[in-house]
Amino acid sequence: MSTAPTIRMIDNQFCQQVIDIILPIQQIEFNVPITIEDQPDLHDIETNYHQTGGGFWGAMVNGELVGTIALIATGHQAGAIRKMFVKKDFRGKELGLAQQLLDQLIAYSRSAGITDLYLGTVDRLAAAIRFYERNHFKQIKKTELPSYFPVMNADNVFYHLHLND
Repeated sequence: MSTAPTIRMIDNQFCQQVIDIILPIQQIEFNVPITIEDQPDLHDIETNYHQTGGGFWGAMVNGELVGTIALIATGHQAGAIRKMFVKKDFRGKELGLAQQLLDQLIAYSRSAGITDLYLGTVDRLAAAIRFYERNHFKQIKKTELPSYFPVMNADNVFYHLHLND
């Protein structure tokens, strides 16, 4: 029997499951030249996300972790969105997991006093880019990022969203 998807905060006990979702999507599905060594944050979710004042959420379907989104609170009432991934079989509007994950992160951000969200992605992730733009993110130049934004080397497209109260 299938149960409705749930979005919940996850911690270090999910590190390996998170890695098992993210790396194949990055490396195999989208051929992004990134390794686990380039992403040491995935080995310690609690330190790198929760302890910043941000968070790390997982989408669960029938007890299986099928999607992720993370927030690094950067100070300055701002945050960096990271690790937005949904397994291929769970993508699309039918379940709406990406939207649910983003909505959870935005709700948390508002409650935490974060007014500006930034993210970086890769130009070959066309569906992700369309998703962010549908959610009112505005593309900005890398030079327009605040100095405190933690840039990932693989990223070459950047977005900003100002949260209106």
